[in-house]
Amino acid sequence: MSGPGRTKLTVMNTKTPIPPERSAPLLNVANALTVLRLILVPVFVWLMLQPGDPIRLVATAVFIVAAITDRLDGQLARSRNLITSFGKIADPIADKALTLSAFILLSVDGRLWWWVTIVIIARELGITLLRFIMLRRAVMAASRGGKLKTTLQMIGIIGLLTPWALFLPDALATVLTALAYAAIGAALVVTVVTGVDYVLQARRIARAEEAA
Repeated sequence: MSGPGRTKLTVMNTKTPIPPERSAPLLNVANALTVLRLILVPVFVWLMLQPGDPIRLVATAVFIVAAITDRLDGQLARSRNLITSFGKIADPIADKALTLSAFILLSVDGRLWWWVTIVIIARELGITLLRFIMLRRAVMAASRGGKLKTTLQMIGIIGLLTPWALFLPDALATVLTALAYAAIGAALVVTVVTGVDYVLQARRIARAEEAA
């Protein structure tokens, strides 16, 4: 074998092998928080269906705990590389189950207009389905508007769920309730606007794929 051939063989043998990409285990803290949120949803619904302001306050506390897990599991999954296929599917399902059940229960209780709940449900379920469909083409990450929408929804829901008159003067309770309605109104606007933006984004991705 000639000299150049031996040199080429040596170079090929000294290449450092690329380690395989590590996948996150299914049993991890982020997924555990997602499952906990799924469990808390029926607990929240059951508590909300019970009479009395004290039990409603407990239901509000359960909702707040579940909402906190929604924020924590996403942060942990990204920061510790714990993203799994289960988490990608279960997390949005748990998120929508929590918020949409709260909107429905508020409407059933007469604290929120049904048309507001219906618009929000149609948008949330429609965009969630759209994002699942678009996964075959591209990942449609949550936008800043989407995060603002979620924050406003949570503020409004907690404000309407909490029986303020149970532990605050009537005047202050009225102000806080009014602020909660204002948050719901802002959330409704952002919900519709971001929904339209997701649809336009999906159309751009589809057209770009067709052109390619």
